[in-house]
Amino acid sequence: MLVGTRRRARASEQRNLARVLELFPRLRERLPQSVRTMSGGEQQMVAIGRALMSSPEVLLLDEPSLGLSPLMVSELFKSLERVRDARVAVLLVEQNARRSLQLSSRGYMLEQGRVVGTDSAAVQRAYLGA
Repeated sequence: MLVGTRRRARASEQRNLARVLELFPRLRERLPQSVRTMSGGEQQMVAIGRALMSSPEVLLLDEPSLGLSPLMVSELFKSLERVRDARVAVLLVEQNARRSLQLSSRGYMLEQGRVVGTDSAAVQRAYLGA
């Protein structure tokens, strides 16, 4: 079950749940199902949905597409675009540079824990050869 715990989240729990199910329609079909029996992509949707239930101003994601099928990666990034468009800031650490840069307004390149590039063009040159 997706549950919000913060006071402002509790006040808008039904609205938040409706928003999560709109972002991830597949979860509506899976509501009665145990999360541990879902596919990896569906489990990732649940994890992001749980975070959204708390009405965050910033959503922090670390490698959300790791291990997902190409179809699930595409669905995930479409959902993240809708999260961003709903005015929730998304801080994303992701191996899929091309999709991440399409989603982002800023890109940072890190090497050994240090920022070595601070714009999307630098990241594209380094990782995509563009």
